[in-house]
Amino acid sequence: MLEDPDGRAELERLGARSIPVLSRGDQFVFGQSLPQIIAFLGLNEHGGPALSMAELYARLDKFLSAALELLPLMPHDRLATHVPGRPRSYRTLGFHLFRVVGAFLDAGAGVPLVAAAFREEPAADAGTADLVAYGTAVRQRFRDWWATGDTAAARTLETYYGPQSQHELLERTTWHAGQHVRQWMMLLEREGVSHHRPLVAADFAKLPMPENVWDG
Repeated sequence: MLEDPDGRAELERLGARSIPVLSRGDQFVFGQSLPQIIAFLGLNEHGGPALSMAELYARLDKFLSAALELLPLMPHDRLATHVPGRPRSYRTLGFHLFRVVGAFLDAGAGVPLVAAAFREEPAADAGTADLVAYGTAVRQRFRDWWATGDTAAARTLETYYGPQSQHELLERTTWHAGQHVRQWMMLLEREGVSHHRPLVAADFAKLPMPENVWDG
C-alpha cells in the first residue's frame, strides 16, 4: 500500500483507515480477525483460537522473554536502520513489539484499542537499555494481569475493528508479538550478530502466523 496509489485511493473510497482490509464492492472488513474474515467470505469454517488462554499466556510470556534477551544484542549504532521493505527503524520495531502487548492490556483495562496505538514511536534517542526497560515493565504488567486480572476468555473488548472476545484479542496479540520477535532474530543475523535462537518453529505452532517473516 505504501507504493500503490490506486490501493490508497480505494481505501479512501471505502472509508477504511487502516490495513489490512478485505473488500467486496462497497463492503469491507478489517483483516485483523479471522472469524470476521470467515463470516465476510461466507465460509463454513471454524476461525476461533486453537490454543487456550493459558497456552496463549505461556506463549506470549515466552515471546516477551525472548525479546528481552535479544534486544540488547543489537548494536546501538544500528537502531536507526530501517527494516526491509518499510519506513520503520529497528528502534521502532523493538518498541512496537512490546507496545502491541501494552495495547492489549489497555483494552482489558477499559481503553478501546485504536489503530493509532500501533503507530506510537519511542523517543528518537532511545537506546537498547530504554527498550529493555520498557519491555520489562510491559512483561511484568502482563504477568500481573494473568495473576490477578480478569482473564475470562469470553469477555468482550472494544477494538477499532469491532468488539472482540478477550480470547481472540489475546491470540492476535500473541502471534503479532511473536512475528516481531522472528523479525528481530533475522535482523540480528542480517547485522552479523550471532544468537542461540531462543524461539523455534514449534513455538509458533497453532498460531495464525504469517508465512513470511517480512511482507512480500
